[in-house]
Amino acid sequence: MSTTAPHDGATTTAEAPRSGHGHGLETRGIEPVPDTERTARTRELFPTWVAANISVLLLTMGASLSVAYGLNFWQALVVGVAAPVVAYGLVGLTGIAGKRGGAPGMTLSRAVFGQRGNLLPGSLIWVARWGWETINAVTGAYALLTVLDILFGVRRNTALVVLTLLLFVVVTFAISGLGIKAVQRCNRWATYLFGAFSVLVLGYLVVETDWGQVFGRGAGSTAAMITGVGLIAAGGISWVPSSPDFTRYLPRTASSAAIVRNSVGGAGVVVLPMVLMGAVMASGTPDLASAADPVSFLGEILPLWLAVPYLLMALVGMLLINSMSMYSAGFTAQTLGIRVSRPWAVSVNAAISLALGGVLMLAATSFLGSFIAFLSLLAVAFSAWVGVFGVDMLRRTTYDAEALLDTGRTSAYWYRGGFSPAAVAAWALGLVTGLLFTRSDWFTGPLATGNPIGEYGLGWAATIAVSGLLYALLPKPPVRRPAPTPTPAPGEAPAQPLTI
Repeated sequence: MSTTAPHDGATTTAEAPRSGHGHGLETRGIEPVPDTERTARTRELFPTWVAANISVLLLTMGASLSVAYGLNFWQALVVGVAAPVVAYGLVGLTGIAGKRGGAPGMTLSRAVFGQRGNLLPGSLIWVARWGWETINAVTGAYALLTVLDILFGVRRNTALVVLTLLLFVVVTFAISGLGIKAVQRCNRWATYLFGAFSVLVLGYLVVETDWGQVFGRGAGSTAAMITGVGLIAAGGISWVPSSPDFTRYLPRTASSAAIVRNSVGGAGVVVLPMVLMGAVMASGTPDLASAADPVSFLGEILPLWLAVPYLLMALVGMLLINSMSMYSAGFTAQTLGIRVSRPWAVSVNAAISLALGGVLMLAATSFLGSFIAFLSLLAVAFSAWVGVFGVDMLRRTTYDAEALLDTGRTSAYWYRGGFSPAAVAAWALGLVTGLLFTRSDWFTGPLATGNPIGEYGLGWAATIAVSGLLYALLPKPPVRRPAPTPTPAPGEAPAQPLTI
């Protein structure tokens, strides 16, 4: 049963779901997963983070390392290794909270920021996801339009743009609406397809590339390498708050090291070859780094037998990335108090990405410029939460299941008026600091030039450092330990534990 306290809307218990990780349709919402349903394995995280990175935009960013930053092949190799280690190392570490608490990341965040305080970072992250899902939807629609053009000679027009975008969003909604099992099953198949695709493209590059020209490039500066790491890692940072969403079905005894290892490994096996392929392609086609529509541009420079499967793989990749993002966004919407089931919460983001995607495809003059500008701001928005939540994980190893769902004054996570002053202050100051050091086409902070942080594009790194350090130093509300489960009297059924 779901009970609501008068006046404050406090939910004290959640209705027991009828299906979870073991079924095709996931009906569980933000309520913590009971131990009986926590049967996932850490190795399932590997294809999850493979699928989260099958993006054609990594090729474009790899080309930018060569053309815009002047890096040679070996420097691009270093960047391609370092970026996923930094970003998905944080993804894996945050995922440990999922196995501890069995709830989505933004629900666990209530324990850190307070029931009302959590609405501040939660709202910002939810809005930021709109943009991320819009970028992915547009990229997928471009891939479908290019395939139609190559195979059937169908030229792009306004009606076709809207139709392809609608089709992409509907399929994304179908996958994410079914839940975690559908997402994971699709991710496994995408991993196999990506492997086959990579072999084809690598073989083509080995034969067609002028390797003397590739290895004859001069080395770029160390500063440019740092900037490149920051650029590529920024996209991975956006997955950090979602990481517990994909680990909450793991048993509490699951290996923390395996969570981190599979997160970094799954991302790295995609990011590294995609970045290197982009850098190699740019040696012969430098326009790749600045193409207004990188999807159709790549369709033109590859032979037909490779362009079509490549573009279809790009389409599948974008579908899965958006499905994972919408899956998490549904939990965020529920955490913010939107009282609908998870599939209906997902539909809200689907509608928003459809509307914004139409605007971007029909009105924007530079898709890539919009993407890079958005990426830099996106990373800062997510990083303020990462710093606070990450430091809190060092002191909190358990979560009170009942307190997470109790949004009223009786919650152990109510703190002061529903806010944890230390967490909210550290988050806000970290966010402002990061924006001060961030430079993009849309926004340039007053401290973004003339210092290493701004020049290297590390506004998101400054955000994590400032918010985390402040939260570590500020006085915090005491950590309330869950009450021990009482021993049942003879003949009574044991009480359900509150600690998960």
